[in-house]
Amino acid sequence: MTFLNKILATTAATALMAGAALADPALIYDLGGKYDKSFNEAAFNGAERWAQETGGKYLEIELQSEAQREQALRRFAEAGANPVVTTGFAIASAIEEVAGDYPDTKFVNIDGFLPDVPDNVQMIAFQEHQGSYLVGMLAAMASESGTVGFIGGMDVPLIRHFGCGYAQGAKAANPDINIVANMTGTTPTAWNDPVKGSELAKAQISQGADVIYAAAGGTGVGVLQTAADEGILSIGVDSNQNHLHPGKVLTSMLKRVDVAVYNAMMEGEMLETGGTMVLGLEENGVGYAVDEFNEALLSDEMKAAADEARQKIIDGEIDVVSYYANDSCPVLNF
Repeated sequence: MTFLNKILATTAATALMAGAALADPALIYDLGGKYDKSFNEAAFNGAERWAQETGGKYLEIELQSEAQREQALRRFAEAGANPVVTTGFAIASAIEEVAGDYPDTKFVNIDGFLPDVPDNVQMIAFQEHQGSYLVGMLAAMASESGTVGFIGGMDVPLIRHFGCGYAQGAKAANPDINIVANMTGTTPTAWNDPVKGSELAKAQISQGADVIYAAAGGTGVGVLQTAADEGILSIGVDSNQNHLHPGKVLTSMLKRVDVAVYNAMMEGEMLETGGTMVLGLEENGVGYAVDEFNEALLSDEMKAAADEARQKIIDGEIDVVSYYANDSCPVLNF
């Protein structure tokens, strides 16, 4: 029996023997671990907020491989967990496979896509390109060299979506800005490789980048560390990462995965399913972080420009082109 089998089998047995546990929600983290200081940790924070406010308990698992996704879904469903909340686009296909076998279980997926969403599944997506547009503007306005960087995690459309919005925002603030971009890899290990993140950051710095945006999960920790060590600015992602290097992180592009997880667990049996919810600037699903750790880095002019752009995007006066629209980016070589 594998380690995951043992954990899930124990969880299932405990839940089935304890009536109170039958209604417990469950959370399945994407590869990279719940303490990645980014995407998964935001999900964890949302679940913790739910637990603290309600006094409830939730089940959780950190997957160790792609092959464990379907198994984890089935084990939690059999244990009576409801809803089963999942993070990451890669688990969507497993949910599609499993959902029909457990019609009384509600499944939630954050970041994935299904052309036909089963009746007991809720998909939650974000308009990451909108939030990335704003931090792209801030990056270009903060840059002294005229070159900014973007480092993505796994080379998938989702991360190109981040990069495309970032490039558009940077070009809006400074049409002459130079943008260098790299992806960490093409497999899930790209989400948790801070050493590679550091190497890519150093390469971009050698090309003149003095602000680097990392949309790379745990790999981004290496990007932010190297940027601080080399005396340039970085931009965090998903969670507010400003505190990791006070005065060195220009801002963080907030993707409110925590709110999505909290709301899914709070709604429980009342959760609307059978469709996709999309959260952007208008819904406060994305944005940029300002706090005591970075406020000195953002001038009033920079904040005013970003806030004006935010409202124009909401009002439809600025159209941030989605990478998904045509599998390309008009201002970046993706």
